Amino acid sequence: MQVIGLCRFSYPAFGGFQVEHDSIEERIAYLYAEARLEERFRLFETLALPCLREQTDQDFDLIIVIGDSLPSHHEDRLRALVAGMPQVQIRKEPPRRQREVMKEILNQTRRDPKLPCLQFRHDDDDAVSVDFIERLRATVIDCQGLFRKHKTAAVDFNRGFVAEVGADGISATEVFRPFYVASLGMYVRGNCPLTIMNFAHERIPRFMPTVTFSDAPMWVRSHNGSNDSRQKPVKAIDVEPLTRAQHGEFEARFAIRRAHLASVFSSL
Repeated sequence: MQVIGLCRFSYPAFGGFQVEHDSIEERIAYLYAEARLEERFRLFETLALPCLREQTDQDFDLIIVIGDSLPSHHEDRLRALVAGMPQVQIRKEPPRRQREVMKEILNQTRRDPKLPCLQFRHDDDDAVSVDFIERLRATVIDCQGLFRKHKTAAVDFNRGFVAEVGADGISATEVFRPFYVASLGMYVRGNCPLTIMNFAHERIPRFMPTVTFSDAPMWVRSHNGSNDSRQKPVKAIDVEPLTRAQHGEFEARFAIRRAHLASVFSSL
Protein backbone atom coordinates (compact mmCIF):
# COMPACT_ATOMS: atom_id res chain seq x y z
CA MET A 1 0.00 0.00 0.00
CA GLN A 2 1.40 3.39 -0.99
CA VAL A 3 2.26 5.70 1.91
CA ILE A 4 2.37 9.43 1.08
CA GLY A 5 3.74 12.14 3.34
CA LEU A 6 3.23 15.87 2.79
CA CYS A 7 5.58 18.56 4.11
CA ARG A 8 5.01 22.29 3.58
CA PHE A 9 8.36 24.10 3.69
CA SER A 10 7.62 27.83 4.09
CA TYR A 11 5.07 27.64 1.28
CA PRO A 12 3.27 31.02 0.96
CA ALA A 13 -0.33 29.86 0.82
CA PHE A 14 -3.50 31.88 1.03
CA GLY A 15 -4.73 30.68 4.41
CA GLY A 16 -3.17 27.86 6.38
CA PHE A 17 -1.37 30.09 8.90
CA GLN A 18 -2.46 31.36 12.28
CA VAL A 19 -0.31 34.45 11.73
CA GLU A 20 -2.34 36.80 9.54
CA HIS A 21 -0.95 39.06 6.81
CA ASP A 22 -2.63 41.80 4.82
CA SER A 23 -1.23 40.67 1.48
CA ILE A 24 0.56 37.72 -0.09
CA GLU A 25 3.62 39.97 -0.49
CA GLU A 26 3.72 40.49 3.29
CA ARG A 27 3.38 36.75 3.85
CA ILE A 28 6.24 35.99 1.47
CA ALA A 29 8.44 38.61 3.14
CA TYR A 30 7.67 37.06 6.54
CA LEU A 31 8.28 33.48 5.43
CA TYR A 32 11.46 34.23 3.48
CA ALA A 33 13.11 36.48 6.04
CA GLU A 34 16.70 35.28 6.29
CA ALA A 35 16.71 34.77 10.07
CA ARG A 36 13.46 32.80 9.99
CA LEU A 37 14.53 30.57 7.11
CA GLU A 38 17.88 29.91 8.78
CA GLU A 39 16.10 28.58 11.84
CA ARG A 40 13.70 26.51 9.72
CA PHE A 41 16.57 24.95 7.78
CA ARG A 42 18.41 24.01 10.96
CA LEU A 43 15.30 22.43 12.48
CA PHE A 44 14.53 20.64 9.22
CA GLU A 45 18.06 19.25 9.04
CA THR A 46 18.29 18.10 12.66
CA LEU A 47 14.70 17.04 13.48
CA ALA A 48 12.45 16.55 10.48
CA LEU A 49 14.82 14.76 8.09
CA PRO A 50 16.89 12.30 10.17
CA CYS A 51 13.85 10.39 11.43
CA LEU A 52 12.65 9.90 7.84
CA ARG A 53 16.08 8.84 6.60
CA GLU A 54 16.13 6.12 9.25
CA GLN A 55 12.59 4.78 9.01
CA THR A 56 12.51 1.04 9.51
CA ASP A 57 10.10 0.90 6.55
CA GLN A 58 11.60 2.91 3.68
CA ASP A 59 8.67 2.35 1.29
CA PHE A 60 7.01 5.78 1.33
CA ASP A 61 6.78 8.97 -0.71
CA LEU A 62 7.39 12.44 0.74
CA ILE A 63 6.25 15.53 -1.12
CA ILE A 64 7.90 18.78 0.01
CA VAL A 65 5.93 21.79 -1.18
CA ILE A 66 7.75 25.09 -1.68
CA GLY A 67 6.77 28.39 -3.25
CA ASP A 68 7.85 29.12 -6.79
CA SER A 69 9.24 32.40 -5.43
CA LEU A 70 11.61 30.77 -2.93
CA PRO A 71 15.03 32.32 -3.63
CA SER A 72 17.26 29.97 -5.61
CA HIS A 73 19.98 29.71 -2.96
CA HIS A 74 17.41 28.47 -0.46
CA GLU A 75 15.99 25.99 -2.95
CA ASP A 76 19.51 24.73 -3.66
CA ARG A 77 20.12 24.28 0.06
CA LEU A 78 16.89 22.33 0.45
CA ARG A 79 17.70 20.05 -2.47
CA ALA A 80 21.17 19.40 -1.05
CA LEU A 81 19.66 18.37 2.30
CA VAL A 82 17.35 15.77 0.72
CA ALA A 83 19.94 14.43 -1.73
CA GLY A 84 20.14 10.67 -1.43
CA MET A 85 16.51 10.32 -0.33
CA PRO A 86 14.70 8.69 -3.28
CA GLN A 87 11.39 9.03 -1.45
CA VAL A 88 11.45 12.83 -1.72
CA GLN A 89 9.87 14.96 -4.42
CA ILE A 90 10.06 18.76 -4.25
CA ARG A 91 7.00 20.47 -5.66
CA LYS A 92 7.09 24.18 -6.56
CA GLU A 93 3.77 26.01 -6.53
CA PRO A 94 2.62 29.62 -6.86
CA PRO A 95 0.58 31.01 -3.96
CA ARG A 96 -2.78 29.24 -3.81
CA ARG A 97 -5.39 28.35 -1.24
CA GLN A 98 -3.69 26.08 1.29
CA ARG A 99 -6.08 23.13 1.38
CA GLU A 100 -6.90 23.29 -2.33
CA VAL A 101 -3.31 22.90 -3.48
CA MET A 102 -2.36 20.32 -0.86
CA LYS A 103 -5.35 18.10 -1.65
CA GLU A 104 -4.52 18.31 -5.35
CA ILE A 105 -0.88 17.35 -4.76
CA LEU A 106 -1.80 14.36 -2.59
CA ASN A 107 -4.23 12.98 -5.15
CA GLN A 108 -1.77 13.53 -8.00
CA THR A 109 0.87 11.60 -6.06
CA ARG A 110 -1.27 8.46 -5.80
CA ARG A 111 0.28 5.99 -8.23
CA ASP A 112 -2.99 4.11 -8.67
CA PRO A 113 -6.06 5.98 -7.36
CA LYS A 114 -8.10 2.78 -7.63
CA LEU A 115 -6.06 1.34 -4.76
CA PRO A 116 -6.17 2.45 -1.11
CA CYS A 117 -3.33 4.49 0.30
CA LEU A 118 -2.05 5.91 3.57
CA GLN A 119 -1.30 9.59 4.10
CA PHE A 120 0.41 11.70 6.73
CA ARG A 121 1.52 15.29 7.27
CA HIS A 122 5.04 16.12 8.39
CA ASP A 123 5.86 19.57 9.75
CA ASP A 124 9.35 20.80 8.89
CA ASP A 125 10.29 21.33 12.56
CA ASP A 126 8.95 18.08 14.06
CA ALA A 127 10.20 14.50 14.28
CA VAL A 128 8.45 11.14 14.29
CA SER A 129 9.63 7.83 15.65
CA VAL A 130 11.82 5.86 13.25
CA ASP A 131 9.21 3.07 13.22
CA PHE A 132 6.26 5.35 12.40
CA ILE A 133 5.78 4.14 8.81
CA GLU A 134 6.17 0.51 9.87
CA ARG A 135 3.60 0.85 12.66
CA LEU A 136 1.19 2.81 10.47
CA ARG A 137 1.23 0.14 7.79
CA ALA A 138 0.96 -2.67 10.35
CA THR A 139 -2.09 -1.05 11.94
CA VAL A 140 -3.96 -1.11 8.63
CA ILE A 141 -3.22 -4.81 8.30
CA ASP A 142 -4.30 -5.51 11.88
CA CYS A 143 -7.52 -3.49 11.48
CA GLN A 144 -8.33 -4.33 7.87
CA GLY A 145 -11.83 -5.51 8.75
CA LEU A 146 -12.66 -2.09 10.20
CA PHE A 147 -10.93 -0.05 7.53
CA ARG A 148 -12.59 -1.84 4.62
CA LYS A 149 -15.99 -0.64 5.85
CA HIS A 150 -15.10 3.05 5.62
CA LYS A 151 -13.88 5.52 3.01
CA THR A 152 -11.37 6.93 5.48
CA ALA A 153 -9.99 6.01 8.90
CA ALA A 154 -7.28 7.53 11.07
CA VAL A 155 -4.38 6.08 13.06
CA ASP A 156 -3.29 8.29 15.95
CA PHE A 157 -0.20 7.95 18.13
CA ASN A 158 -0.93 10.37 20.93
CA ARG A 159 2.20 10.37 23.09
CA GLY A 160 5.22 12.48 22.35
CA PHE A 161 7.53 15.25 23.51
CA VAL A 162 7.57 19.01 23.38
CA ALA A 163 11.21 19.99 22.98
CA GLU A 164 13.56 22.91 22.58
CA VAL A 165 16.78 22.14 20.72
CA GLY A 166 20.04 23.93 20.20
CA ALA A 167 23.81 23.71 20.42
CA ASP A 168 23.59 22.64 24.08
CA GLY A 169 21.32 19.70 23.32
CA ILE A 170 17.67 19.05 24.04
CA SER A 171 15.27 20.16 26.75
CA ALA A 172 11.94 18.36 26.68
CA THR A 173 8.88 17.15 28.50
CA GLU A 174 6.63 14.24 27.61
CA VAL A 175 3.04 15.14 26.77
CA PHE A 176 -0.22 13.50 25.78
CA ARG A 177 -1.90 15.16 22.83
CA PRO A 178 -4.45 13.28 20.72
CA PHE A 179 -4.68 13.98 17.01
CA TYR A 180 -1.62 16.15 16.73
CA VAL A 181 -0.14 16.59 13.23
CA ALA A 182 2.95 14.44 13.82
CA SER A 183 2.41 10.67 13.78
CA LEU A 184 -1.20 11.02 12.64
CA GLY A 185 -1.95 8.87 9.62
CA MET A 186 -5.06 8.39 7.50
CA TYR A 187 -6.28 5.50 5.40
CA VAL A 188 -8.05 6.43 2.15
CA ARG A 189 -10.07 3.87 0.23
CA GLY A 190 -9.44 3.36 -3.48
CA ASN A 191 -11.38 5.69 -5.79
CA CYS A 192 -11.94 8.09 -2.89
CA PRO A 193 -10.71 11.67 -3.53
CA LEU A 194 -10.58 12.65 0.14
CA THR A 195 -7.16 13.40 1.65
CA ILE A 196 -5.71 14.09 5.06
CA MET A 197 -5.81 17.77 4.06
CA ASN A 198 -9.60 17.71 3.85
CA PHE A 199 -9.70 17.74 7.64
CA ALA A 200 -8.30 19.83 10.46
CA HIS A 201 -6.14 17.35 12.33
CA GLU A 202 -7.80 17.81 15.73
CA ARG A 203 -11.27 17.33 14.19
CA ILE A 204 -10.54 14.09 12.36
CA PRO A 205 -12.38 11.87 14.91
CA ARG A 206 -15.61 13.73 14.10
CA PHE A 207 -15.58 12.37 10.57
CA MET A 208 -14.15 8.85 10.64
CA PRO A 209 -13.30 5.92 12.91
CA THR A 210 -9.90 6.12 14.55
CA VAL A 211 -7.42 3.69 16.02
CA THR A 212 -5.33 5.14 18.85
CA PHE A 213 -2.05 4.02 20.41
CA SER A 214 -0.64 5.35 23.68
CA ASP A 215 2.03 2.72 24.29
CA ALA A 216 5.15 4.72 23.38
CA PRO A 217 6.26 8.28 22.53
CA MET A 218 6.03 8.62 18.76
CA TRP A 219 6.77 12.26 18.00
CA VAL A 220 8.73 15.35 18.99
CA ARG A 221 7.21 18.79 18.57
CA SER A 222 9.82 21.52 18.66
CA HIS A 223 9.13 24.86 20.28
CA ASN A 224 11.08 27.55 18.47
CA GLY A 225 11.00 31.18 17.48
CA SER A 226 9.02 30.65 14.29
CA ASN A 227 6.28 28.22 15.36
CA ASP A 228 3.21 29.50 13.56
CA SER A 229 0.93 28.32 16.36
CA ARG A 230 2.97 30.12 19.02
CA GLN A 231 3.04 33.63 17.55
CA LYS A 232 -0.04 34.42 19.63
CA PRO A 233 -0.23 34.13 23.44
CA VAL A 234 -0.27 30.46 24.45
CA LYS A 235 0.27 28.59 27.67
CA ALA A 236 3.95 27.99 28.34
CA ILE A 237 5.21 24.41 28.59
CA ASP A 238 8.09 23.79 30.95
CA VAL A 239 10.92 21.64 29.61
CA GLU A 240 13.96 20.15 31.34
CA PRO A 241 17.40 19.35 29.91
CA LEU A 242 17.70 15.71 28.96
CA THR A 243 20.12 13.46 30.77
CA ARG A 244 22.83 11.66 28.82
CA ALA A 245 20.69 8.50 28.88
CA GLN A 246 17.67 10.41 27.59
CA HIS A 247 19.74 11.88 24.77
CA GLY A 248 20.53 8.30 23.83
CA GLU A 249 16.84 7.46 23.84
CA PHE A 250 16.07 10.41 21.56
CA GLU A 251 18.77 9.24 19.18
CA ALA A 252 17.46 5.67 19.09
CA ARG A 253 13.80 6.61 18.82
CA PHE A 254 13.85 9.80 16.74
CA ALA A 255 17.35 9.86 15.17
CA ILE A 256 17.97 13.21 16.89
CA ARG A 257 21.69 13.34 17.68
CA ARG A 258 23.22 15.71 20.19
CA ALA A 259 26.46 16.03 18.23
CA HIS A 260 24.51 16.89 15.09
CA LEU A 261 22.53 19.55 16.96
CA ALA A 262 25.73 21.05 18.33
CA SER A 263 27.30 21.17 14.87
CA VAL A 264 24.30 22.72 13.11
CA PHE A 265 23.28 25.20 15.83
CA SER A 266 26.71 26.22 17.09
CA SER A 267 26.89 29.26 14.81
CA LEU A 268 23.55 30.71 15.86
